Amino acid sequence: MSQHTSPAPRAPLPHPVTLSAFWFGNAFHWLVLLLIAMPAGVVQFVGEGGAKGTYLGLLTAVGALVALVLPPIVGAQSDRTGQRLPYLRWGLAVNLLGLAVMGGAVAWLQGMIGFWVLVLGFLLVQFGNNYATAPYSALIPQLVPVEQRGRYSGVMATLQATGQLLAAAAAFAVAAAGLPPAANYGLIALVLTLPALVTLRGAAGVDQAALPTPGQRTMSLRELFAYGPFFWVFWTRVLFALGQYSVQPFLNYYNRDVLRQSDAEQSTSIMLAAIIVASIVSAFVGGKLSDRTGRKPVIYLAGAMMAVAAVLLIVTGDYLLALGLALLFGLGFGAFTSVDWALGADAMPSEQSYARDMGIWHVAFVAPQFVSLPMGTLLDTLNTDGSTAGYTAVFSLAALFFVAGILLVRRVPERVRTA
Repeated sequence: MSQHTSPAPRAPLPHPVTLSAFWFGNAFHWLVLLLIAMPAGVVQFVGEGGAKGTYLGLLTAVGALVALVLPPIVGAQSDRTGQRLPYLRWGLAVNLLGLAVMGGAVAWLQGMIGFWVLVLGFLLVQFGNNYATAPYSALIPQLVPVEQRGRYSGVMATLQATGQLLAAAAAFAVAAAGLPPAANYGLIALVLTLPALVTLRGAAGVDQAALPTPGQRTMSLRELFAYGPFFWVFWTRVLFALGQYSVQPFLNYYNRDVLRQSDAEQSTSIMLAAIIVASIVSAFVGGKLSDRTGRKPVIYLAGAMMAVAAVLLIVTGDYLLALGLALLFGLGFGAFTSVDWALGADAMPSEQSYARDMGIWHVAFVAPQFVSLPMGTLLDTLNTDGSTAGYTAVFSLAALFFVAGILLVRRVPERVRTA
């Protein structure tokens, strides 16, 4: 079985911007959807009462079921067919259908009927998006030599952060202009589609993956998790994602309940913009730096900054100070994101199953989304009679997850250390 190899591309290596363009639209898609459109939709259907956190957690967790199961299955099929981009085309179509269903629910329905139609649309979004991204995720480990993965991962993280920045600005503009909430879904669809066309056109010559060499077999799942680098990278990513998803879905409510912002959508958008601007600064630098110094030192620093920011957000009720902490968190988040992908690509043990293994690795990011349900319930349970104890508990747990991720990443063996 082939291990620790970097396959030579069968066609000229695409420019990193072309190869990762779809991640730009995908980042825009998920930021507006998860942090702006879905929280607002839940409030529209269930009200501002004590159950909004629980229903938002339920919606997130139901969608995560699809994202948990589908990527390894689709990835394995992609490895067998030797194709990547056809999955991107069909997945994009289903994703757009789901956005139309969600937008229609927000525009025309009310009450619990509207909520369950919103759930149906989100299931379609998750199915289509994961059908597209599982095979697409294999392109960097499949095509990019090990010594360039930090650079490609850094460009990808920079594009993601830029997409998120545009998303925060667009959500702010939609709210400021007084447009109906359904406008967010049309905007998401547009920005998701255009970068996808760039990748589909620019990477058309590399959509045929290297088929398994005759006589070589694919690792079983048991063998995959027995492979040390993959095992430790998988669980490190789980812990960092647990920290992120303990807080991210509830930022809108944090702005309203703790920071006492009258327009929570706009104040959340500004806070997200602060996080993203800082992450853009650190993302590209972090990826390139990791090609020289190794991946882990960058992750140590990134995780420490995110943990400190989460802890300090507990004790502040001042919006301007919270914005400063958002900048600190963004510096850590951008550096982590840039190195996370390179570290994961380095840990892939066999070129025979890049898409399947990246799909399984993606589960480490998706499965922690289920934490939104218990965290939402914890939030509602402790935030009684005007208390904000729920936010103290949730943000404290997030900081603990980040610290645990820093400790666990020490077990990941470094694969790249160039002069």
